[in-house]
Amino acid sequence: MPTTTSHNHIAGARRPAHGAGRIDLVDPTTERTYGSIPISDRDDVDAAYRAAAAAFPVWRDTTPAERQLALFRIADAMAERAEEFADLESQDTGKPRRTLVADEIEQSIDQLRFFAGAARSLEGRAAAEYLAGHTSYVRREPVGVIGQVTPWNYPLNMAVWKIAPALAAGNTVVLKPAETTPSSTLLLAEIVAEHTPGGTLNVVLGDRETGGMLVEHPTPQMVAITGSVRAGMEVARSAASDVKRVHLELGGKAPAVVFADASLEKAAEGIVAAAFFNAGQDCTAATRVIVHASVHDELVRALISRTRTHARTGGPHEDGVFFGPLNSAAQLSRVQGFIDALPGHARVETGGRRHGEVGYFFEPTIVSGVRQDDDIVQDEVFGPVLTVQSFQTDDEALALANGVRYALAASVWTRDHSRAMRFTRELDFGCVWVNTHLPFVSDMPHGGFKHSGYGKDLSQYGFDDYTRLKHVMTALD
Repeated sequence: MPTTTSHNHIAGARRPAHGAGRIDLVDPTTERTYGSIPISDRDDVDAAYRAAAAAFPVWRDTTPAERQLALFRIADAMAERAEEFADLESQDTGKPRRTLVADEIEQSIDQLRFFAGAARSLEGRAAAEYLAGHTSYVRREPVGVIGQVTPWNYPLNMAVWKIAPALAAGNTVVLKPAETTPSSTLLLAEIVAEHTPGGTLNVVLGDRETGGMLVEHPTPQMVAITGSVRAGMEVARSAASDVKRVHLELGGKAPAVVFADASLEKAAEGIVAAAFFNAGQDCTAATRVIVHASVHDELVRALISRTRTHARTGGPHEDGVFFGPLNSAAQLSRVQGFIDALPGHARVETGGRRHGEVGYFFEPTIVSGVRQDDDIVQDEVFGPVLTVQSFQTDDEALALANGVRYALAASVWTRDHSRAMRFTRELDFGCVWVNTHLPFVSDMPHGGFKHSGYGKDLSQYGFDDYTRLKHVMTALD
């Protein structure tokens, strides 16, 4: 029976939902139900947006210094309750508990502190007389009320990526977290409410239909989502009918291009970590190794060895575990489906099966012999699966790397500085790493091209996305 009953968080307080339906929260490590959330209806979404609209003029009119201080206090409160956040996150996701504070909670705290600083960096062109007899200047203002939808792979991180720049710029927010992982977001909302006017951040729980209501609602001036390409397209179509601004961070299919002169030991170490961290449920995960033919076999052996010794899966409190389960039974079935549908020319080098009989665990998997038009190369698996292809020339490597619809992240592994610089230019991805793969910093932008979406998270660029520009001109006589 459910033991935890979650509620919406609206106008600074917990609110029961009007919607009659509920969704069970299922522990992905045991497959047991431990709680439930409401399926919020249109009345709940309306209430959240009314609260955000009422709070907007109050929060907008705070000074940047006041917003900065509020965000610093929120970050400090998160730091004080880091273990509590980690407990909630681990229960919802099954992630290894021992490393969760360092891996994710501290990152969210740092990101809040970065955007606290950004709150006092509102910039525009210098005031000047661009037309004789008139002085012009630019105001950078908040957009207004923002609707946001966040995913289940990094529940707290993705919520912070969305709300921190929005609040720092003076906006108010209505956010819907993923239905399987709401707990850390609700705790975050409670903390935000302690340091901001009621209604500054509102959290509405529910399913895909609830998310659709949040996007379609006439109140928000902007909607932002981290999710699948399908979801992003639906959001963009819906927002277009009402001319809302849209911020989309969608899927990825990141290549790791390895040249013969690279340190294969370091490449194997970095790629295995980047492929299997968080069970590969990361849109920037290394999913496609593209390696020079002369070192293909050697690198495959190194990847297999590293995987078997350093990429163990298991429960959140087991020793020596690198990654936990997949998010749900549906996600487990999806990943297994890619392996079951492999063409005859592909070869599973290691893994390829469910791990254990209970929980949504999947073995770290390496598949070689794949071709560019195979589904497993072209489509996002979102699981602990790494494919390997070979190339002969630089042009062939670029064609293979760029030959997918996604364009979020990539890496190049070489000791040749000139080649590295050329590939960082030619690789058609929003983030390109050299001799590493996966690190993020709050100060640098994250976001892709093509079907990976548009807009930037993190950095000053992410902050700017949540502002609008106003030209003010004054006659001098």
